[in-house]
Amino acid sequence: MLQPWQTGKVIRIENETESTRRFWIQLPELQSFDFKPGQFVTLDLPIHEKPAKRWRSYSIASWPDGTNVLELVIVLLEGGAGTTYLFNEIKEGSELILRGPQGVFTLPEPIEKDLFFICTGTGIAPFRAMSHHIRNHNIAHGDIYLIFGCRKFGDCLYGREMKELQENFPGFHYIPTFSRETAATPEGSFKTGYVHNVYEEICRNNITIAEDTGVSSVKPASFFLCGWKNMIDEAKQRIQALGYDRKSIHQELYG
Repeated sequence: MLQPWQTGKVIRIENETESTRRFWIQLPELQSFDFKPGQFVTLDLPIHEKPAKRWRSYSIASWPDGTNVLELVIVLLEGGAGTTYLFNEIKEGSELILRGPQGVFTLPEPIEKDLFFICTGTGIAPFRAMSHHIRNHNIAHGDIYLIFGCRKFGDCLYGREMKELQENFPGFHYIPTFSRETAATPEGSFKTGYVHNVYEEICRNNITIAEDTGVSSVKPASFFLCGWKNMIDEAKQRIQALGYDRKSIHQELYG
């Protein structure tokens, strides 16, 4: 059952990169905005007469904290009517019509396997929420690998925050991966190339071989994919080629 539309007030806006902004939205009608990390909200923007062409959905980048404020991180898309409106017309104090939370791209309960959070661009939003939620509530977990694909160092959303989280969160591994950088540089560990090589290497290093039968097996894991369609399609094929079942793969498609 869909929630009713409600009016939110934009209380803060910050540039995260040259083309990405963070929007904090308060919902005055609610004392607390309750949701599960990984869910999204849908905005109804005044950009078209037909409702279906006005609606834009964005993963919630913040985590449940008992307040009535949520955060969205949005990239400006060239020729995109929705993001052009948000970047050009929305200021602090502006109102937005929204509905949510929605979606089933959420954490397993309990967390019984290692988690691979694989993302590109603003696809990091739900994984930022999930990672902080697990830490804040001291939820039992195995290894968590946040593999974030970017083009350039300057595209790395929440980079400093994720590095700090890794330092204070046992079992959390933050691995930014840059497709258009070759030289070494920013402080901290990172990879060059694409996200696929990173999770494949980790999974292959975790293969075990039974002494009695010699049969190899992969370490149990759940894979969460969020980003553009090409990345997700390729990741699904590669993960299954490693020996994982389709049921271990969960996705949230952007665009």
